[in-house]
Amino acid sequence: MLIVSASEQIKTPTAIALGNFDGIHQGHCSVLRSLIDSVDRDLQPHIHPSVVSFTPHPREFFTGEKRSLLTPIPQKAELLADLGIEQLILLPFDGDMASLSPQQFVKEILVEQLQAKKICVGKDFRFGYQRKGTGADLIGLAANYDMEVKLNSLHTYQNFSAEEVKVSSSLIRQALTEGDIGTADEMLGRAYSLWGKVVTGKQLGRTIGFPTANLEVAPEKFLPRFGVYAVDVFFATTILKGIMNIGCRPTVAGELPTIEVHLLNWSGDLYGQNLRVNIIDFIRPEQKFASVEALKQQITQDCRFVMVNYP
Repeated sequence: MLIVSASEQIKTPTAIALGNFDGIHQGHCSVLRSLIDSVDRDLQPHIHPSVVSFTPHPREFFTGEKRSLLTPIPQKAELLADLGIEQLILLPFDGDMASLSPQQFVKEILVEQLQAKKICVGKDFRFGYQRKGTGADLIGLAANYDMEVKLNSLHTYQNFSAEEVKVSSSLIRQALTEGDIGTADEMLGRAYSLWGKVVTGKQLGRTIGFPTANLEVAPEKFLPRFGVYAVDVFFATTILKGIMNIGCRPTVAGELPTIEVHLLNWSGDLYGQNLRVNIIDFIRPEQKFASVEALKQQITQDCRFVMVNYP
């Protein structure tokens, strides 16, 4: 996957999906599949399927607030490549970009810079100064330049109340904050994952018989509710079961949040390894125990619970 942030590196002409695509959830995937299907690779091998996003996120530009991401850029790029996207184009969002009218955005960005031939967006897509441009506006403006535009229906899922709910990154964050992994995964269409490198920790787990891999993830990665989770751990060609704790370890006077993974029925050295940890289910919230021995007993119960219920 080519991650492009400079105009001279962009492969043109393009077929583009416009949006932030944080999470690459089911709704995003429907737009992306529509884009891929629109390009006949036999008849149009010169057209490059691309995703176009902004950096920083427009909301971050206007508010100054840093956003936690469901999919940091490297993870997003890998997921997009798996779907068949050739390049992730990151356009700088600044005062000049924010001031472009819908007409200017189409002419200067889509036509002149990206040489777009096909465009796929969701029906709720907005663009241009103060988000004044709609999907219908995009269709009308693009027609002046012989660009095809596809507006994709919003993707929904049925919640526990049998209501049809629009899939969104915000709802996925809410579900993860509540420890509702099932709902988050249903909207994502896959397990929510943490990607990172194993780094040296304080090795407290080893002293109580439960050695853990301390996972260092991107600082902008959105973390789910603090607590204990059943997980699948992928490294190299191996998949192992495990339990993961996310939190500040109050029983041992921890202060900063850590991500610690204990692999079940496995031993070895993981330092420096890159892991993907798929979160399977939320087991219990983080809590402070009366003693380290009480903590040890609870971890033993957690391991047994995961082995029985998530074989």
